[in-house]
Amino acid sequence: MAYMGSETADIEHMPRGGPKASCLDRLLETDRLEYLDRDDVDEARKRSVIRALEWTGEFFGNHEKFAAIALELVADAPDPAILELGAGHGGVSRKLLENHPTARVTVTDVNPVSVADMAASDLGRHPRAVVREMDATAIDAADASFDLAVFALSFHHLAPTQASQVFAEGTRVARKLLIIDLPRPPAPLHLLRLATMLPLAPVVPFVHDGVISSLRCYSPSALRALAAHADPAITVELRGGLRIPQIVIAGRG
Repeated sequence: MAYMGSETADIEHMPRGGPKASCLDRLLETDRLEYLDRDDVDEARKRSVIRALEWTGEFFGNHEKFAAIALELVADAPDPAILELGAGHGGVSRKLLENHPTARVTVTDVNPVSVADMAASDLGRHPRAVVREMDATAIDAADASFDLAVFALSFHHLAPTQASQVFAEGTRVARKLLIIDLPRPPAPLHLLRLATMLPLAPVVPFVHDGVISSLRCYSPSALRALAAHADPAITVELRGGLRIPQIVIAGRG
């Protein structure tokens, strides 16, 4: 079924480029899953992707940058309670704990293997950290339990219906929801980005997942539609650009 309208009622079929995405933009998306999301892929391949994500986050300073953005949003809280959703390797949570002396961080992921790996690491031993298995679309926490919920570089894994649920759940359990993800460039630039990645995609698992991530990431208009579908009362502030991550700050009033 094609998404034809500008309303958000049929959010399940909304293009990743948003309700008014161009024909070319609508072609530049896929339902194909990344290795990380597939049940028929061995854990060794998935771990290689996670290790690559962790290494690139450290090398380019993304963990540090994302933690700084998060801590700026809780600067008014003396002992902030922070929930990281889709933590994967826990790199952002480590920086949050390192850069704030009293922050309490609940580190979560839906993948039990990732959760077990984080629990067995320094995060599992940290006195201000709790590592839990948790689904970002159905957060096991009471209303207003956290000052901030953070979802970094994982939002594109979700189909529109699930993504909208994250807006609903994240703004329910936390005063603010911070989503950081890949930017979705205009279609011509998107084609160029994909062209640089495709030659290596069949042989490098990290690049394979990167191509699919690019095809599945949401545009600013799509993000606004997802939030509005979750609850018209949710306010959304967007930051970012073509060459830097897309940043979403959402809340309720």
